[in-house]
Amino acid sequence: MSEKSSTQVQLWPAPLRGESPIDATVVIPGSKSVTNRALVLSALATSASVLTRPLISRDTALMKSGLIAMGTKIVEEQTGQDSQWEINPGELLGPALVDVGNAGTVMRFLPPVAALAQGAISFDGDARSHERPLAPVIRALEELGVSIDHHNSFSLPLVVNGNGGVVGGTIDIDASASSQFLSALLLIGPRTEKGITVRHVGAALPSMPHVEMTVAMLKDFSADVEVDHGRKIWKVHPSPLRGKNMVIEPDLSNAAPFLSIAMVCGGRITISDWPTFTTQPGDQLKTILTEMGAKITLDARGLTLESTGKIHGIDIDLHDVGELTPAIAALCALADSPSHLRGIAHLRLHETDRLDALTREINALGGAVTQEESALHITPSPLHGADFKTYDDHRLATAGAVLGLVTPGVRIENIATTAKTLPGFEALWTSLVGK
Repeated sequence: MSEKSSTQVQLWPAPLRGESPIDATVVIPGSKSVTNRALVLSALATSASVLTRPLISRDTALMKSGLIAMGTKIVEEQTGQDSQWEINPGELLGPALVDVGNAGTVMRFLPPVAALAQGAISFDGDARSHERPLAPVIRALEELGVSIDHHNSFSLPLVVNGNGGVVGGTIDIDASASSQFLSALLLIGPRTEKGITVRHVGAALPSMPHVEMTVAMLKDFSADVEVDHGRKIWKVHPSPLRGKNMVIEPDLSNAAPFLSIAMVCGGRITISDWPTFTTQPGDQLKTILTEMGAKITLDARGLTLESTGKIHGIDIDLHDVGELTPAIAALCALADSPSHLRGIAHLRLHETDRLDALTREINALGGAVTQEESALHITPSPLHGADFKTYDDHRLATAGAVLGLVTPGVRIENIATTAKTLPGFEALWTSLVGK
């Protein structure tokens, strides 16, 4: 991880709330995971789709731009307070250049889409994207007969040389580093000649809710999918995908820092439009935060969290919901007893090495965090102000904001990185927390 001096980056003073209880309702932007899967499926469908309340952020903008570069037509409209995107599938053609930024869904979902195109599609992104794992997707596509120029690096940058389609077939893949490897192949399954059957052959598959989200959304777009969980096999039959009009759910993982305001300061926070049924990993916040001392209710208004401000430590396996780790770790640093967050080795391969980054930055504030290959052990201790580095990771930035609620003098490096999934975070956070 590269470090930058405070003279080279903008530092954002995290608003301090102290112990004043909060009573507020928050509208969270749409889910990145749902938005980007819906964009891909809409682009591969045989008819137009309309997405209402999509997430408008850097990651979704990169996904849109990549699909447009390959031939998809996307029209943006505003209906009252709701944004709408109309996606009209087009013939997928190269040459084209796709900027993946540092978005895992873009760098992993779009190369398989490019394999369906006619022509060369080039992929590149931020410096960190060159370090993030992509080999399982590249190897799987090559086994399916797709020509890819990657100079034997099995990483970005690369060029997918599409010939207008993919035959499909049966392949084995190790998706233990990221469930996105599996989802990437399943998403194009309906458009292949023979369909795709994928068998996971590695260690435990992380973030299973995201795989379930992929399967559910494929079915929403009329795909025929079979799943054998016992044998770890997913089969997607060839079939036309049909366009769909859908409302994008709020991003429940992005609710974590806002729910944390009530956890830390006491009071209540309501997250509007929390779905009664969802495949999003963030839905497990209901169980996790209850165990940490919150009272949670779900009704027509949404999800409401009430807290006295006393946070209990937790011993938990976060393997399936790893993206919640930074927010949970911040709360654990402010808890009344030690915590142990386990099963999260795969987070070392995200936007940054999140285990190492959380250890460094919480300890820089006076915390007591130790790390193992797949776990964080957090003992609460008095915190003090310091500069909190984010390593261009949006979830590190929001974790720093939570710690700054009751820690004077926390300054967060590059808070603008929250625009990856939470555009307008600074203004919304300040309006809730105050100065």
